[in-house]
Amino acid sequence: MASKYCRTIMMVVLCVGMLSVPATTGFSKSSITPVSQRDSRKLVLRSAAALVKDQETGEFLIEKQATAVLPIASITKLMTAMVVLDTGINLEESLTIEQGDMFGLRRRARALLPLGTELTRRDTLLIALMASDNRCARALGRTYPGGIDACIAAMNAKARSLGLTETRFEDSTGLSSGNVSSARDLVRLVDTACQYNLIREFTTCKKTVIPSGRRILEFHNTNRLVQNPGWQIGLSKTGFIGAAGRCLVMQANVAQRSLIIVLLDSQGKLTRIGDANRIKHWLEGLSL
Repeated sequence: MASKYCRTIMMVVLCVGMLSVPATTGFSKSSITPVSQRDSRKLVLRSAAALVKDQETGEFLIEKQATAVLPIASITKLMTAMVVLDTGINLEESLTIEQGDMFGLRRRARALLPLGTELTRRDTLLIALMASDNRCARALGRTYPGGIDACIAAMNAKARSLGLTETRFEDSTGLSSGNVSSARDLVRLVDTACQYNLIREFTTCKKTVIPSGRRILEFHNTNRLVQNPGWQIGLSKTGFIGAAGRCLVMQANVAQRSLIIVLLDSQGKLTRIGDANRIKHWLEGLSL
């Protein structure tokens, strides 16, 4: 009888203890930080690193491996554009695509913008940012005052001035896996890039047609979300090399918030787009 009484007392204590444990939201603290403790839906992102920041409040809304230092591929071109524009150099000056600008490109890419093509620096900047063209990014670095070494030095100096302690650059295109950063650093880089009118304009341009001799060259934005009327995007840049996976950074208005979205090392052609849409739908669900 005493034994039965003791078991009853233990069951009561255990039940009281379980009721005193606070409910969780279902999010892993090591991967994604929830925006709101009142929302219990899980947000699953397939990018290796992700960060979403409210530009106005400075609040980090979603966070996953935000300090991991990773190759950033053509996200690099945002910094290339900033240091070029910082010089105040003549954007109407004519540049010529040279042999060194073609290094490592496939035959199809070579045909699109062949050796000897002449472009204004403005159009070179547009194609580098909108279509993520590596020939144009090389030409911008090569014709930087003092040459490519001076350009890379300026990129690293600007990174230091912005407090980007996890960011390094080795080239102006992003083809080097030595161009690295973290999602936390890239939020600040994108925020700074948003202050340049031309960068905002060029990175959100849907397509451009440029006359070149007898040919008409047509280029399209590498971020398909720019074409999507459901998105309000103020700045956009994609990136891809094998070491970096597929990357995407954006400034966008979602659920009445001005956001910076960073997605790094997504595997699969549509993963970064899928993650961006999942973030958008999740945040819009919170605002209902």
